[in-house]
Amino acid sequence: MSGTADFGTAGFDPAEDGLRALRTMLLIREFERRLPGYAEKKLIRGSTHPSVGMEAVAVGVSMALGPLDSIASNHRGHAHCLARGADPARTLAEILGRADGYCGGKGGSMHIAVRELGILGTNGIVGAGIGLATGAALAARLAGSDEVAVAYFGDGASNQGVLAESLNLAAVWALPTVFVCENNHYAQSAAIERMVAQLRISERGTAYGVPSVDVDGMDLVAVHEAATSAVRRARAGGGPTLIVADTYRYLGHMADDTQIYREPAEVDTWRERDPIAALARRLIAARHLTGDALGRLERDALHAVDAAEAFALASPHPAAESAFRDVYATEGRTR
Repeated sequence: MSGTADFGTAGFDPAEDGLRALRTMLLIREFERRLPGYAEKKLIRGSTHPSVGMEAVAVGVSMALGPLDSIASNHRGHAHCLARGADPARTLAEILGRADGYCGGKGGSMHIAVRELGILGTNGIVGAGIGLATGAALAARLAGSDEVAVAYFGDGASNQGVLAESLNLAAVWALPTVFVCENNHYAQSAAIERMVAQLRISERGTAYGVPSVDVDGMDLVAVHEAATSAVRRARAGGGPTLIVADTYRYLGHMADDTQIYREPAEVDTWRERDPIAALARRLIAARHLTGDALGRLERDALHAVDAAEAFALASPHPAAESAFRDVYATEGRTR
């Protein structure tokens, strides 16, 4: 097997896109799996929310975006930032509350924003990023640009009123918004089956006249294909799309989660569908990757996060007087 075999779309080059995606997913996996340990050591003030297992969604969507497009994320947003091109060192420094972080250590795990990368912010308020992305899409439309805004949210946030309002507004005004629901089946400890009567979240988009698609969130290529189509449609003036990615987090909702609400066997079943392992197998089968090369990529990710950790731990905590800086915006848009 060779070429683009088993990759489903001519727009995805496995030799380039596939390896780039695998490299980014491995980096995110190594970065995210360490976060609970930092919380246990009290290096993180409060808790943090790892996304181990969900890497294909962040990477698949980000690969479909252009340099001026924007994203608005949620509490489980480090992967979205890294997939968008954020520096692991400055990202970790921010998570640890250090001065060299993207927000000077004042945003922390749930409020990371990177203006130059179009990252409007991770967000501790459930569903808040949905409205931010819709607003960014409106701003792009009023400015006459072809920029696209992505809103990341989970299945729990699908019950927030802001989603209904934003879907309707984006549809009425044909805003260039891509709504991405990462359905990992649990809103903290509440299974989606106990929280909604209609399990197909995509039906909510359809009800508001928004083209909606369900996709296997453990399949990088499937996510990328859906995102590419949605971004292309939005950029051409076709309006919003809702993508519902079926995915799963292997670790707890937060660093100290007891996970008493789910059985270990359920987690094991999802681990068998691991998105990184699946992509690696496809690349090996297509002769774009070897076992030795995969080992090198894994070591590269390990070393990159080692370097990020060293940088973050060496960074000082922000000075007390910095609490009164960056409170108000003093300059216009620079992107």
